[in-house]
Amino acid sequence: MNRTTLSLIAGTTALAAVTAFAALDSPSASGASTAKAAAELPVERAGLVCPAPSLSDIADTSYTSFTPVTKGAASGGKAELQAAAEQSADGTSDTKTGKDTKKKAEKPVLTPKEPGTPVTGDTSGADAPALVGTADGKFAPGWTVQETTEIAAGTGRGLQGVNCTAPDTEFWFPGASTSTDRTDYVHLTNPDDSAAVVDIELYGKGGAIKSTVPDGFTIPPHSSKPILLSTLTDEQQTDLTVHVNVRSGRVGAAVQALDDKVGGDWLAAAADPVGSLVLPGIPKDAIDVRLIAFTPGDADADLKVRLASPDGLITPAGNETLHVKSGMTTAADLGDVTRGEAGSLVLTPTDQSVPVVAALRVIRGKGAKQETAFIPATAPVGTRATSADNSGKSSALSLTAPTATVTVKVTASAGSEGGSPVTKTYTIKSGTTQDISAPVPSGLKGTYALTVEPTSDAPLYASRTLSATESGIPGFTIQTLPSDRGLVAVPEADEDLSVLQK
Repeated sequence: MNRTTLSLIAGTTALAAVTAFAALDSPSASGASTAKAAAELPVERAGLVCPAPSLSDIADTSYTSFTPVTKGAASGGKAELQAAAEQSADGTSDTKTGKDTKKKAEKPVLTPKEPGTPVTGDTSGADAPALVGTADGKFAPGWTVQETTEIAAGTGRGLQGVNCTAPDTEFWFPGASTSTDRTDYVHLTNPDDSAAVVDIELYGKGGAIKSTVPDGFTIPPHSSKPILLSTLTDEQQTDLTVHVNVRSGRVGAAVQALDDKVGGDWLAAAADPVGSLVLPGIPKDAIDVRLIAFTPGDADADLKVRLASPDGLITPAGNETLHVKSGMTTAADLGDVTRGEAGSLVLTPTDQSVPVVAALRVIRGKGAKQETAFIPATAPVGTRATSADNSGKSSALSLTAPTATVTVKVTASAGSEGGSPVTKTYTIKSGTTQDISAPVPSGLKGTYALTVEPTSDAPLYASRTLSATESGIPGFTIQTLPSDRGLVAVPEADEDLSVLQK
C-alpha cells in the first residue's frame, strides 16, 4: 500500500470521527487546491437524545431503534440507548444529590442486534427518564430512534411522537404558546461530560419578550431539564417562536405542546432559517391548519403561500401571501386548506429572499374529539431518510416534489418480530404531494422501518403520520423526514497530502 493510499485512509478516519454528530449529505465547496470531488462515506459514530416522554401517570411509551443496511459500513460496532442520568459510571456527580457516585449504569433500554431489523422497548408512567444513545461502526449510518407515547386522558391526551435528535447548539421552535389552554415545555438534554449553558429566547407578535431568567440555564452533564415556558414570562401569547441558543456545550431540544381541549404533541425543531420552505404532509382530513412563521433577520419577509396538492401547486384563497415582520412571530389561519386531499405547504419569497423559520399546527377530529400535531419546515430528504415505528395501516407516508419530478425508492425493513423487506419505486410529479401506500414487509410481525431514497437529483420532502384511535379520538402524530445523516462527505486527497505519513 503506497503512502497516498495510507494518507487517504488516515484523513478519512479522522474526518469521520470529527463529524460524528453532524454528517453531511453533499460535498461542501471548499476551494482548497488539495481537495478533489468529495466522496460520501458512512459515518463511524452517531449520537441521539430522546426527551422524557410525559408527566402523566397513565402514559405508555414505546421506543423503536433502527439502522438501515449501508453499503461500505464497518463490520463491527454497537448501539445502545440508556437513561441520561445513567450514562456516566466513573465517579461524576449525581444530578439530584450533587454527590459523587460510582454507581454502575443500568441495563440499556434498547440494544440493537443487527442493522436492517428494528428493536423495540417500552416504558410507562410519569417517571420515564430522558434517554441518551450512541452508535458506532455498522450501527451508526442512518441510526434512527422514534419515541411514541399514548395518553388516554388529561391535558395533552392522544398520540405524541418525536424522532430522537442529534445534540446541537441552536434550535428554532415556531408554534409554541403560553396561552391559558396550553402547557408547553422545552426539554433540554445534555449528553456530554461537562455542563451546558443554554439561553431560551421568546418572540411573540410584538417582538422579543423579556425573560424572567436572563442568565440562562445550566444543564448538568448527563441530565435533562424540562422548562415550562409560562415560567419565563407573564405574557400570554397564542403564538410564540422559541429560540434555544447553547452558549457552551451541546444539548438535544424539543418542545412538548399540551392543550387542554385538543390534545398535544411534540413540536420538533424547524429547519434552519432559509428563504424558501416546505412543510410536508398535511393530512387530507385536517379541519384546521395554522401557519406560524418568524424571521430572525433585520428585514421583513414577504412569502408566497402555495399548497402542493396531488394535482399540482395551488394558491389558497384568501391566503395568497404572508408578510412576516422582522423579529416578530406571525400566524395565519388556513382552515381546512387541503379540502380532502393530501397536501404540503410551500413558501417562497415574493421578491427579496429573507431567512425564515416556520411550522404548522394541524387539528383533526370533530367537537370534543379533536387532536393536534405539528409539522415544522424541514430540510429535503437528501441521499436517504429513515422512519422507524411503522405499523401497516396506522402509518402514512407523504412525499412532496416542489420543483421537479422525482423518482424515489421506498424500502420497508424486516419487522421487529419477523418478516422480509420489500422495496417499491414511486414517481412524484413536479409541484405535487402524494400520500403513498407505502410497502409493508412480507410476513410482517411487529413494527418496521421505512427508508426513502430519491434516485434523481431534484429535492424531495417527506413526512410520516402515525395514527391510533383512543376512546373515539383520532390520535395522530407527524414526523418530518430530513436526511438520516448516514453519510459524510470526505474530500479525496492529492499526492501532496502524503506528507502526513512522513
